[in-house]
Amino acid sequence: MSDTGRQSMTDKAASTMKPDSQKSMTEHAGDKVKGVSDSVASTLQPQSEKSTTQKAGDTLSGNSNEDQESLTDKAKHVMGLGGAERK
Repeated sequence: MSDTGRQSMTDKAASTMKPDSQKSMTEHAGDKVKGVSDSVASTLQPQSEKSTTQKAGDTLSGNSNEDQESLTDKAKHVMGLGGAERK
């Protein structure tokens, strides 16, 4: 379960597992908007107020706001499911 105002772990997983090449432009835009809003919510919510589940989700999704590739994105690239390569 995710904290209030955060994207659910189920939604994140579903979005991550679908290859970018199979997503419509609308899905890409929606993923971007959801990712940005979740990142903002992660930044605004103090670590001490996050549930254990949300902390784990932030770790897996790379929601540390340090412009580092997440563990999930790294796994997608290894499996060939990612979009453009990071530099």
